[in-house]
Amino acid sequence: MLSRSRRRFNGIDYWPGFVDALSTLLLVVTFLMVLFMVAQYFVAQEASGKDTALARLQRQIAQMADLLSLERSQKKTALDESASLKASLAAAEAEKKRLSGLLGSGTSSEARVVAVTKELDDQKGLTAQALAQVELLNQQILALRKQLAALENSLGDADKRDKQAQAQIADLGQRLNVALAKRVQELSQYRSTFFGELKRSLGERDDIQVVGDRFVFQSEIFFDSGSADLAPQGYAELDKLAAALKDLETRIPKDLNWVLRIDGHTDIRPISTVSFRSNWELSSSRAISVVKYLIGKGVPPNRLVAAGFGEYQPLSSGVSEVDLRRNRRIELKLTEK
Repeated sequence: MLSRSRRRFNGIDYWPGFVDALSTLLLVVTFLMVLFMVAQYFVAQEASGKDTALARLQRQIAQMADLLSLERSQKKTALDESASLKASLAAAEAEKKRLSGLLGSGTSSEARVVAVTKELDDQKGLTAQALAQVELLNQQILALRKQLAALENSLGDADKRDKQAQAQIADLGQRLNVALAKRVQELSQYRSTFFGELKRSLGERDDIQVVGDRFVFQSEIFFDSGSADLAPQGYAELDKLAAALKDLETRIPKDLNWVLRIDGHTDIRPISTVSFRSNWELSSSRAISVVKYLIGKGVPPNRLVAAGFGEYQPLSSGVSEVDLRRNRRIELKLTEK
């Protein structure tokens, strides 16, 4: 019996108690959940009510803002109307004062006379200033007129001096022209004498001519074809020319500044050699050869000038052999420096 009791004690049945405890815990949790849900419901309701109240407050604020804006607009309009009324009142007061002045006593009239008199005095002062300015301008104009008259007198004197100078220049020019004409005539006389004597010393030859104011030798007298070296057959004519020039040197007055220009001319046929690349060079070289020979015979170098004209100043425009021969020439021209 003892052993059976010990087994029952040792085998106590805890399950019913555990189930009861678990049921109790479940009931508590369920109760708490119900409480939480109820609390959430009330909180949601409370929040929804707050949102609704907030929206309502915002609408009220917007309405109040509209009312405030309307109130400000009405206030501005009232202020504008008040200012307009004040301006009208001020104009009315001014008009009233003006009318009162017109209808006032004799004292007011005297005040007006005083004011008008003062205004007239001011105008007289301005008029006096204007007259003073006019007087100053008149004095300045008078001074300018005096300066202008002085300038006109100076211009008149300058014009008179200019006319005198022009007359003197014209007189000097005329005298110079007369002197030049006299010199030219004198030189022309010496040239005629020189050419005449030279012509006589050379004899009557077809290849030596006097053309205007020039003494003309055909090139063949002095040079072979295409050459600028003097040929021996021309020495005698150049010796006569040198003698005539030295004699002319002794007879022409020292103050007559003259030279004998030696001009070389060719025909139109072109030339291109080692010595002469063109007719310019050939004609110039021939004139220089004549000048050198005359200097060697005692003619002063300062009385001689060498020039070359190539084929560009022909005596004949034809192309025949006679024309070409006539254009190949050495000319002597007695002229002033």
